Amino acid sequence: MAEPLALWHADHVVFARLLDLFETQVAAFHAGEQPNYQLMTDIVDYLQQYGDRFHHPREEAAFQRLVARDPDMRLPVNRLLQEHRVIARAGAEMLERLGEIADDVMTERAAVETAAATYLVYYRHHLSTEEGSIMPRAKALLTSDDWAATREAVRDILDPLRGEDFDARYCEMRKYISLHPNRSHEA
Repeated sequence: MAEPLALWHADHVVFARLLDLFETQVAAFHAGEQPNYQLMTDIVDYLQQYGDRFHHPREEAAFQRLVARDPDMRLPVNRLLQEHRVIARAGAEMLERLGEIADDVMTERAAVETAAATYLVYYRHHLSTEEGSIMPRAKALLTSDDWAATREAVRDILDPLRGEDFDARYCEMRKYISLHPNRSHEA
């Protein structure tokens, strides 16, 4: 069943675009310019609220079924599961640094840049691995029953960035995504 994989891929494309936007703000910070800290916070917040709490648990349900069908996938899947935890922790660290900036707490520039680099590197590598090796195996091995079980494993939530009832907080991110539709991301 291709629909869940198509949705998974669509999320990855959006995540990659948001990471690009986040990186432009990090580059401004690195250059000593004034980045949009609220936008940076909103991006990481969205990736945590939607990605870490909905998208990743759905993937984990699919991963479990994938390993049951192909035990050789256990090691790469375990790596991805660990990356989910690292990404969540790196996102929390990034939000903490951004919160310090918002609260005018003296924050080392290196701490902000290290948190941002860790978040970007792990998230991008993770997306690339899933797109390049995990999703093709899932497409080949998982059945419609597997995909149905995967959908049922996690309660549906509305993506706060999409649809007519999107969260107004994410307006700038949504605008960026709509203005950059032709960017090709294999995620």
